[in-house]
Amino acid sequence: MLHYLTRFVSFVVQGLAGLLLPFDSAFSVASLFSAFCIAVAFLLLRRPPHRRSVKYAVMLRALFPAWLHRNPSFRVDVAFLLFNTLAFTALFGWAVVSSQVVGHAVSAVLTAGAGASAGVGLDNAAGEMVAMAALFIAYELAYWVDHYLSHRIPLLWEFHQVHHTAEVLSPLTNFRVHPVDTLVFSNILGLFTGVTAGVLSYVKCGTPFAPGQNFIFLAFVWSLGHLQHSHVWIAVTGPLGRIILSPAHHQIHHSDDPKHFDRNFGSFLSVWDWLFGTLHLPGRNRERLRFGVGRRTAHHHTVVGVVFTPIVMAWRRVRTPWPSVDRCIRGRRASRRRDRPADPDSRPTPA
Repeated sequence: MLHYLTRFVSFVVQGLAGLLLPFDSAFSVASLFSAFCIAVAFLLLRRPPHRRSVKYAVMLRALFPAWLHRNPSFRVDVAFLLFNTLAFTALFGWAVVSSQVVGHAVSAVLTAGAGASAGVGLDNAAGEMVAMAALFIAYELAYWVDHYLSHRIPLLWEFHQVHHTAEVLSPLTNFRVHPVDTLVFSNILGLFTGVTAGVLSYVKCGTPFAPGQNFIFLAFVWSLGHLQHSHVWIAVTGPLGRIILSPAHHQIHHSDDPKHFDRNFGSFLSVWDWLFGTLHLPGRNRERLRFGVGRRTAHHHTVVGVVFTPIVMAWRRVRTPWPSVDRCIRGRRASRRRDRPADPDSRPTPA
């Protein structure tokens, strides 16, 4: 018994170490510390110059308020962190479309149809930068398409709404994702990045199939990614707000106010929302937002509610004749509005 317990603890420690320690991990300790420093600097700069001297205890309470970690929604986020980090990859990794397989197939088809390419004539450094930018844009477009479909297709919404049942936001909310939702996104991402990598390989631009992280993606993670799921209101407004998706953009996406429904689908770029008419620009001052889906119940923060209920509801949709998509969307929006209080609760925050 002790042997199996030791092996389990070792498995957990190795999984968390693989998530938190590598410099290029999207949830590394270094990136979390970077987000912490940016939040501290932002809160200090927003204060009048004569009030920028703040005690450490006061700042920590502002960034880590007691109501956040006491909320049952936060505890579910912790459980999803452990599940998605330790179990999901081992259980479902085989089902993800390989971007390398798609990329090699696209490159082969282009070569067979148009002949060998002489390349675009860029040197190695320029080619790598172009490839990095192209793959980042492909990631962003794949994210927007998946996110849009997850909100517009009722079957996919059953799984995606697990993420929206979060009633408080923290960086751990990134992991509050149903396994089916993750599978759909992973396959769409593999398709988009695979096609892009195949074209880049065909024109001999960079090394799109080489292992390693995209530094543009990591730069956004280190600066904005962890703060998108937080209570710190950092808004990018004006023309730049139509390009960069700030933390305030994404907090609006989680809002339960009908005027915010189905807005701001992007990951780090808001340009796709701007082009496709789904952008809601945040204001400089913090809006009163309430997070969650429809009636707030304890069911949203149980294993049954966040793992098995979406499967049951999706199965019912498959077995019953589907009404029109527009009718389903109207019904979903009505369910989100149902029982919303007239004066939504808004936690006081320092930003």
